[in-house]
Amino acid sequence: MPDEDALTPQPPDLLSLLLDTATLDAFLQVLAESALALAPAADGCGITLEREHRPLTVVSAGVSAPALDEAQYGQDDGPCLQALREGHEVSVSDMREEERWNGYPAFAVAAGTLSSLSLPIASHSHTAGALNLYSPKNRGFADSDLGALRALAAQATGAIALAQRLADAQTFTSDLQAALQSRTVIDQAAGIVMGQRRCSSEEALTILRTASQHRNVKLRELCTQLVGGITGGAPHTGPPLRPRP
Repeated sequence: MPDEDALTPQPPDLLSLLLDTATLDAFLQVLAESALALAPAADGCGITLEREHRPLTVVSAGVSAPALDEAQYGQDDGPCLQALREGHEVSVSDMREEERWNGYPAFAVAAGTLSSLSLPIASHSHTAGALNLYSPKNRGFADSDLGALRALAAQATGAIALAQRLADAQTFTSDLQAALQSRTVIDQAAGIVMGQRRCSSEEALTILRTASQHRNVKLRELCTQLVGGITGGAPHTGPPLRPRP
């Protein structure tokens, strides 16, 4: 007799997923496919994220999610958006008996969907979202492993938080690079002024700042013009920052 556990879809090794996928979207795509596998009666799964106050289906698996998600975005209401905005699970056992969300349930029934399950992702954050499953059967998620599906939504939350931290780190690195380049150009210009005026570095910087204010030009731009006028080329800004090997 075959082992029942061997026949039941198992939650993926999420650490391996993170290591094997190069982008957040790729990770979320595998996550959507995994969620669909854990809900045998479902025919679609979509992952919605809110970007700049606009919900988007960033990935989907199966056939039904994109149209159902878009219908909710169009009327700015529905189980997906309620889970996203309120941060709790929203389950619909039979769309034919559902009275919430204006005309959405009738649209879902006409599209062949009778039940749905929306799980919040990164709730109450600026990247809030939802994992949305749709089924052509009423009570389509009664036999699903809700614990495993909730774990997937939680892992999506963690992946999005990690991606945001990496994006913040990249922004910090870019800002630091720009600051270092500005400092290099200003130092070169100060060196030119010191040579021309026979003055100290502090006096040279005071002269440059005063000229910047009088000409209503940013200090870096003024220094870039000065260095370029003397050398005939662009100032040397040094090598870009690189991560340690």
